[in-house]
Amino acid sequence: MVLTGTLRRVFRRGDKAKGLPGGGDLDLEPVIPAHFRCPVSLELMKDPVTLATGITYDRESIERWVESGNTTCPVTNLVLPNTLMVPNHAIRRLIQDWCVEHRSYGIERIPTPRIPVAPCDVSEVCSRVVAAARNGDERKCRELVGKIRVWGRESERNKRCVVENGACSVLASAFDSFSSSVEENAGVLEEILGVLPWMMVSLQEGDVIVKLGSEASLKSLVWFLNRDDLSARQNAAMVLKEMPVRALAKIDGVVEALVKMIRDPVGPSATKASLTKIFHLVSSSEDKERITLRFVELGLFSLLLEVIVNAERSTCEKALGVLDCVCDCKEGKEMAMANALTLPLAIKKILRVSELATEFSVSILWKLCGREDEEVLVEALQLGAFQKLLVLLQVGCGEKTKEKGTELLKLLNSYKNRAECVDSSLDFKYLKKPF
Repeated sequence: MVLTGTLRRVFRRGDKAKGLPGGGDLDLEPVIPAHFRCPVSLELMKDPVTLATGITYDRESIERWVESGNTTCPVTNLVLPNTLMVPNHAIRRLIQDWCVEHRSYGIERIPTPRIPVAPCDVSEVCSRVVAAARNGDERKCRELVGKIRVWGRESERNKRCVVENGACSVLASAFDSFSSSVEENAGVLEEILGVLPWMMVSLQEGDVIVKLGSEASLKSLVWFLNRDDLSARQNAAMVLKEMPVRALAKIDGVVEALVKMIRDPVGPSATKASLTKIFHLVSSSEDKERITLRFVELGLFSLLLEVIVNAERSTCEKALGVLDCVCDCKEGKEMAMANALTLPLAIKKILRVSELATEFSVSILWKLCGREDEEVLVEALQLGAFQKLLVLLQVGCGEKTKEKGTELLKLLNSYKNRAECVDSSLDFKYLKKPF
């Protein structure tokens, strides 16, 4: 442990005041005993564990070593017969005593570490969750899921252990079972929702998607999206993001619930998850025209423009993607033409956010100007669209974006003499030099 500069100076001033010889040069920093240091990190061990080779390491350091694919003991270089890590309570107590003894130097006592969850513990709890769900025991199931939630809070290692031992599939099955009566079982369903988001990798597995993608489960997720509980809404949005579009499109109220998530945001991650699901619904669902029209009727268009104005990169990309899809339908395009912010925002975001955002922005501009409406084309010219597109083609872009940009330049060029082009915000730093 290292003393802060301020604390060291205080000690030295105290020595000088007492008239100690050489007090100003006296090094008061305590030396950590070598056997208290982890052989890998060389830091004071917080959770000492002993391997089969008899060498003690800090748990975090040796776990990283093993997870990196190493099969030998770092000190002895012997092949490990197993990766069993036994807590070294004797060393840990000695370290704690040493910390207490040197607390006057600003050293804090290391807390007694919790024993990490074992695969057998996870398997046992999962079995009990299955039984509780089968018997409809909401109270017992909620208690067991709460135990899993506590494990996850303790460490990332515990989370990995829980996920690797099939907990996500078990919880998805329990969620589906209790979703038959969502209002009566809201407590246990909310408890399960609190755990599922940190199992996102497992949420993409086939059996999990089948269980959470059932009609009953999807209705429960939509029900939670409409509640006032911010945490439950966010968790539901994160889970819903991974669900199949075809099944979700058939659920009543899903469009309204997703629009509410954009209108009354609960956090950046929930907003991005909702925009992702909306994009999938308006771009790839079988009934996308009807769904898009419903989104437009609920005022999604103006909400998207509000998001795009000040959103960070990832959120802006998703909002522009949804806006681009909405402009595919007649009503969406009319809404875009009627809103004074649409053209300025689409042009402004070209070359300002990311390559993907630029592609969406050019596509939106292309759809709005494709009707050869003189008023729209003149406005686009006045907003600097011509110069922006020239820069874009000079810098380089995808083939489809290049085709749309070239077509737009031809359209705009025929109206250049009818508009006074003013573009004070254009930045030519992307232009390549001719030499």
